[in-house]
Amino acid sequence: MSSNDSRNAPSWEANNKNGHYVRSERSFRDRLSEENGAPFPPASGRYHLYVSYACPWAHRTLIVRALKGLEDAITYDVVDYLLEKPKGWTLTAKDESATKDSINGFETLKEVYYQSQPDYSDSVTVPILYDKQTKKIVNNESSEIIRQFNTTLNAYAKNKDLDLYPSHLRAQIDEVNTWIYSDINNGVYKCGFATTQEAYEENVVKLFAALDRLEKILSENRFVCGVEFTEADVRLWTTLLRFDPVYVGHFKCNKKRIVDYPNIWNYTKELYQVEAIKKTVNMDHIKKHYYQSHITINPTKVVPLGPNINFEEPHDRNRLPAKSLPWAK
Repeated sequence: MSSNDSRNAPSWEANNKNGHYVRSERSFRDRLSEENGAPFPPASGRYHLYVSYACPWAHRTLIVRALKGLEDAITYDVVDYLLEKPKGWTLTAKDESATKDSINGFETLKEVYYQSQPDYSDSVTVPILYDKQTKKIVNNESSEIIRQFNTTLNAYAKNKDLDLYPSHLRAQIDEVNTWIYSDINNGVYKCGFATTQEAYEENVVKLFAALDRLEKILSENRFVCGVEFTEADVRLWTTLLRFDPVYVGHFKCNKKRIVDYPNIWNYTKELYQVEAIKKTVNMDHIKKHYYQSHITINPTKVVPLGPNINFEEPHDRNRLPAKSLPWAK
């Protein structure tokens, strides 16, 4: 893509309707399958992730990879934290903890998309689940990638007993995922990328109503769906982690902070202190990405030093029952 090519504009610029941010649907939706003749059969070492440490959607995939013990089965590369036109996501390893493209040697993520589909014209996003053998993108929808890690690749997982989408909780998980995605995960973006006062206020009211609802749930339950840790917790937590450091100021989600919700805050700390989850967190990439990439919101690119948040301080979640803690094994 040349510098004057309008394809692959950052998604927050490309989708805005009447002041409301509208997230585009993901374009690659294939699945790993054991069916005869399936183009992407499950295998260890065949599939690869392209991720950003800054991105909450990509972060989900790293957490499930770690919790399931799929480190030996799924490799990954990390884009540079800065996302800007015309290059988009880059793979130059110019930032600490970022990597070069270990599979193709590409310098930009859009080259991975064009390799799979030369006429691709939608947003270039992370995460990507990529097939090293066919040189094709399998899937770029995080919710579907983590489900495939949980099930289709379970044979290659070290923690096979961990089921993040158990059959007896699926209806409940699907229900909470729906409103948490709309009003919290995507809700912070709908606040931050709103371009009218009316759109902003409508979405910030929904966001904090959802957080109030969540606070009540977590006052009575160890996890979002009760006594069991599920994918709903993974999907929620990556937003909670970023809320006070980024979304309160950068996205104007400042009616309350996560630390002002006793149950949500203690829940956030408990999951952060899980070693498999903690090792996937890179707060430097998170803060620098948001504050330096979104120049329509922060044209100076100045990154705040604060807030000072201690995710390591003791939590009180042990007062609530849990059926099993996968990280305690």
